[in-house]
Amino acid sequence: MARKKRKKIENPFVYQGYEGPEYFFDRTEETEKMISALRNGRNITLVSPRKVGKTALINHAFYNILQKEKDVICIYIDIFPTKSLQEFVDTLVKAVIEDALDREKAFAGKVLDFFKGLRPTITPDLLTGMPTVSVNIVPVQAEHTLKSVFAHLESLDKRVYLAIDEFQQITEYPETGTEAMLRSLIQFVHNVGFVFSGSKKHMMEEMFCAPNRPFYQSTQLMMLEPLHEEIYYDYANKLFEQRKGMFSRAVFHDIYQRFDGYTWYMQAILNRLYEQEKKVETVQQAAEAILFLVNSMAPHYQTLTTFLTDNQFALLKAIATSEVVAQPQSSEFIKSNDLPSSSSVKSALEVLLAKDLVYLTPKGYIVYDRLLGLWLMRI
Repeated sequence: MARKKRKKIENPFVYQGYEGPEYFFDRTEETEKMISALRNGRNITLVSPRKVGKTALINHAFYNILQKEKDVICIYIDIFPTKSLQEFVDTLVKAVIEDALDREKAFAGKVLDFFKGLRPTITPDLLTGMPTVSVNIVPVQAEHTLKSVFAHLESLDKRVYLAIDEFQQITEYPETGTEAMLRSLIQFVHNVGFVFSGSKKHMMEEMFCAPNRPFYQSTQLMMLEPLHEEIYYDYANKLFEQRKGMFSRAVFHDIYQRFDGYTWYMQAILNRLYEQEKKVETVQQAAEAILFLVNSMAPHYQTLTTFLTDNQFALLKAIATSEVVAQPQSSEFIKSNDLPSSSSVKSALEVLLAKDLVYLTPKGYIVYDRLLGLWLMRI
């Protein structure tokens, strides 16, 4: 993550990626906490559900570090799509090389020379024109390559900060002992500070808080909560007022409550309202913005649900209709939603949880993607 000059954008409500500090607000305490921990040699475990803002917080912290420190490297990888140790190592190697390519030629040359055995291929991205890297990692050599990567990062004369998003994914790899192997490597890498970020709270807590797990008490734990409603409202209203508009506090409250303040949904809705409205005064205006987002996602949701069995789809729709379900295997819930037996519901629920379509909150089970939930309620 090298320093990049950013262009001013038209719509200040950013909900895809990180566009710089001018479009990032609040989270001051969390940012300072993360930076302080990393600078003082403490690794971080960052936990929250998806769409609350983990990735943006990491990028913001890295941005601030890069502004104040010259000899530092910040690398971010998302391993959610990875299915094996080989794919993990592949993702890491590509990120290290791509970061090097953003830097001075001499540094990039040294890194490329180090990885020449993997025969890296560099091609420009068709959309951005930025260099993208592909490497040739043999599965049986994945662990050896990972050791080499960490050795390389340890040998650099620059401090390195590495964020691994959706870190709980390593527990799904078919290779045995991946968690223990990574812990054994990481504990001897003193030049690299780590941020382990994850959205599956129970899995992340078990990985880092259970005495029988390799990463037990090896990091500083941070739980990320939604942005405070009043702070969020003041920020949004100010942006509307800057162009001589306004945003109703009551309408904002309705949106915030509906989506529990989750940043991605809030930003997506506010982005649409900022595009379409100068003054947001009615719930109907917000409803139209939400409906636009639901309809724009409809083709994706239609495809997604075709991969579910009839029982799984029926349960997902029933949970969406109920909004939150404390006891999905109860006879009352099954009967009222015309679902099959309790055992069938149990099996379907396990699949929906594994696919991240359903999420367990303190109040009960909900459809993880709130827009998907609204789409299911409408069909």
